Amino acid sequence: MVTVYTTTTCPYCTMVKQFLDQMNVTYKEVNLENDQEAARKLVETTGEMGVPQTNVDGNWIIGFDPEAFLNYLNK
Repeated sequence: MVTVYTTTTCPYCTMVKQFLDQMNVTYKEVNLENDQEAARKLVETTGEMGVPQTNVDGNWIIGFDPEAFLNYLNK
């Protein structure tokens, strides 16, 4: 399962979503501007405040890192 944590003004969030779309990966998007509780839990979990943050089957990817996506998605 893939979950992408985003905000509406983040260009890297758009890049992550476009990359996943190109790879035909189904993902759930959580917009942190609309979900303050999810934002709080995310910072508690990863220690990171920036976006995008993506959870791929329990593995965290901070930012837009195509190599990390390919590594986790190909397992």
